[in-house]
Amino acid sequence: MNFLLETLQVLLMSLVYSLEAFVRLFIPPRKKNVSGDFVLLTGAGSGIGRLMALEFARLGARLVLWDINEDGNKETASMIKETHGARAYTYTCDCSNREEVYRIANQVKREVGDITILINNAGIVTGKKFMESPDSLIEKSMEVNSVAHFWMYKAFLPAMIAANHGHLVSIASSAGLIGVNGLADYCASKFAAVGFAESMALELLATGCDGVKTTIVCPFFINTGMFDGANTKWPRIMPILEPEYACRKIVDAVRREQVYVYMPRSIYIAIILKNLLPTKMGVLLGEYLGAFNFMAKFKGHGKKSK
Repeated sequence: MNFLLETLQVLLMSLVYSLEAFVRLFIPPRKKNVSGDFVLLTGAGSGIGRLMALEFARLGARLVLWDINEDGNKETASMIKETHGARAYTYTCDCSNREEVYRIANQVKREVGDITILINNAGIVTGKKFMESPDSLIEKSMEVNSVAHFWMYKAFLPAMIAANHGHLVSIASSAGLIGVNGLADYCASKFAAVGFAESMALELLATGCDGVKTTIVCPFFINTGMFDGANTKWPRIMPILEPEYACRKIVDAVRREQVYVYMPRSIYIAIILKNLLPTKMGVLLGEYLGAFNFMAKFKGHGKKSK
């Protein structure tokens, strides 16, 4: 096909997709039924991971819970049993350990079956200035927040590709879209998580595997305790998110097969401005929004969550 025809085709399809997106603003796509799906959640022992597990269980999905915290993980399973009368399979796993991921993954396949929805949720935060951060914690941030996703995909994606059916969900962060003062290693790990998820989505499409969907979630701080002490200058513009709200938005996005989820909506505007404004204006806007001081009073609790 020559240049002119290809260009006309792109322009025509761009118009079609734009109209489709406009219609979706008023008529959202029907939510898919996740009843019977096997949902594997990492970081399921607390925070947003626990809430998502409970919500998916309410919708009839069968839960496979992974966490390095065995007690917290079992507590989540008990809550699912008490609330929804369903069994959740629990596995203690350090997702940053490749061999351990592969070993536990094989155990899951034997005992449960193939995973159809994989949610990479486990995460840690150092919360220190880069030059004050111990090397070991910097390495761990990268291993848990991004490299672990590699091993999880390697373990569970082949079955999804073979069936041309499944859903990959990356719980990243708005700090994976915009750099934040005091979160250098965390931002690096979340930028990596976003880049990996985007690249894998394109790789699946390029190979014709359009039945495996992807969702990339980039929220602002969630009030789970992981970012305890982090603050926002203008809470009406950039609110600290309540866990229940974030959970509903994520599960809803998965059911609607939404590719990108930014919370709050002001993140969409911030990304546009970041790429359009001159650098000095971007810095000025960042100062106005208090971005330089988000982590000034950070305490945290170090649990795996968002």
